[in-house]
Amino acid sequence: MNLVTTIIIITATLSVILAIVSFWLPQMSPDYEKLSPYECGFDPLGSARLPFSLRFFLVAILFLLFDLEIALLLPLPWGDQLSSPLLTFLWASTVLVLLTLGLIYEWLQGGLEWAE
Repeated sequence: MNLVTTIIIITATLSVILAIVSFWLPQMSPDYEKLSPYECGFDPLGSARLPFSLRFFLVAILFLLFDLEIALLLPLPWGDQLSSPLLTFLWASTVLVLLTLGLIYEWLQGGLEWAE
């Protein structure tokens, strides 16, 4: 058998065994202490369900997008898997243009305006 086929069979078998065993394990019964929120040993002062500003979420998503862009573009010169340098340049330019257009769209929609 092929090595890849063997690994797939072992992985599938292990996944099925773990799924079956997880149903056989005893269910933990939660009590009051386990259900209470833990704040460094103190009783919680307020509600844990406070509203979260959507602005922080949008800034975090933009940060992740541009962080991913850097992670994709930095190793590109060392990954000479593409047939020509022109193709590498076109691929990198396409990624940059798409992300720049997305940033411009977000800016025009007011997603980067902090004060309303």
